[in-house]
Amino acid sequence: MTDRHDRRVEFRGVRHHFTVGGAAVPALDRIDLTIEPGEFVTLAGPSGCGKTTLLRLLAGFMTASEGTVAVGGDAVRGPGEERGVVFQQPTLYPWLSVRRNVELGPKLRGVSAHDRAETASRYLEMVGLADFEKHRPYELSGGMQQRCQIARVLANEPDIVLMDEPFGALDALTRERLQSELLEIWRATGRTILFITHSVDEAVFLGSRVLVMSPRPGRIVLDRPAVFSDGGVRVPADEIRALPEYVALCDEVRGAIHAPTAVA
Repeated sequence: MTDRHDRRVEFRGVRHHFTVGGAAVPALDRIDLTIEPGEFVTLAGPSGCGKTTLLRLLAGFMTASEGTVAVGGDAVRGPGEERGVVFQQPTLYPWLSVRRNVELGPKLRGVSAHDRAETASRYLEMVGLADFEKHRPYELSGGMQQRCQIARVLANEPDIVLMDEPFGALDALTRERLQSELLEIWRATGRTILFITHSVDEAVFLGSRVLVMSPRPGRIVLDRPAVFSDGGVRVPADEIRALPEYVALCDEVRGAIHAPTAVA
């Protein structure tokens, strides 16, 4: 059994196609990718390039047409508790309070009432919703609903968090605020994160490693570490966008999206 804190993600020779009208439509081609535990990997690329397909393969929602997807050396054969998914639209239960939404996963796993209450309190505090724990989801703003969804996923203590454009529907100010908060959550928890986005700025701002995919069928055409560190300590979130290295990496990512034959 793999240690739950050493869950390396591996895509080996992954190809995937969908069948439309009896014809095979390729979505992913020759994906070879390793994500180390604790990395914050952002994945950008044009619409329809296969970003969400790659995430869904790792989530276990579908099976690759060819190749293998593995976590900690074990082939992914379906959803698993070591992987949590944050969707673009919050998937909260409207009849449950914020706290009960966050506690639901641990409750279903048989965690004691005392322990799941402590877990919920910790993550509600982390996402800034401790004062809203008795509210229903429909009483919250869109950004607050996403914070609740993130807290609910984290409360299940996954090693790997998969995020499919979770901030895409939010206004610019809320989006930037949640980006900074997500960075702090990542630093505090050490979770492995795979984050799908259309935004070059978001990919470069968040990622400890930035990937770019080509148009369909998707391939990895750029793979770069983020360089916003000094002696291994990342700079404060509010200073990242002012760095020359940040601007340069944005330009490189943008160039790779528009010139998908770039070499990874």
